[in-house]
Amino acid sequence: MGHSQSNEHSEVALTQIQELYKKFASECPSGNLHLHEFKKIFGIGSNCSAEESAYVENIFRSFDTNQDNTIDFMEYVAAVHLVLRGKLEDKLKWSFKVYDRDGNGRLDKREVRHIVKIISKIRRHDNSSGGEEMSPEEISDRIFQLVDINNDGQISLEEFIEGAQRDAWVMEQLSLDVKPCGWFLEHTNEPTKP
Repeated sequence: MGHSQSNEHSEVALTQIQELYKKFASECPSGNLHLHEFKKIFGIGSNCSAEESAYVENIFRSFDTNQDNTIDFMEYVAAVHLVLRGKLEDKLKWSFKVYDRDGNGRLDKREVRHIVKIISKIRRHDNSSGGEEMSPEEISDRIFQLVDINNDGQISLEEFIEGAQRDAWVMEQLSLDVKPCGWFLEHTNEPTKP
């Protein structure tokens, strides 16, 4: 019909939304995704650590934008789009939101150390490279040295984004590992049908 498809890779296509809705409706007939279902998406079961479970709970809360303890379809589509196709700055803003457990718009060392501990434990569980590892406390301290520009003991959103963009090590440490299992990716990576 003469539509330009220049935005085809920058936005979720209508056919993909339809496929996502079918999957969402079949897995969540209530129309809402609850925490236990969200954990299933990320492969978090009874054999996972408390840290992995807490990490996924933080991610769930960050996607539950209306804070009703469920993720509706619109929140689900926004989450899929962010995780799979979001811009770096949007992903960093989202990561900041996950780190900012008290929601005050600033990260203190306790909040950073909490997420760094979880991520470190998950990374160690996922790959045993045997390389030299810093402790979560050392990682948190170094992040603050490199990112807390005004040395006030807190990291603002601006400092978080600028620090991550300026330093590859900081980016690696601050990036949240979001590795949903096949349930989540099943329909999002399929090529759209003509």
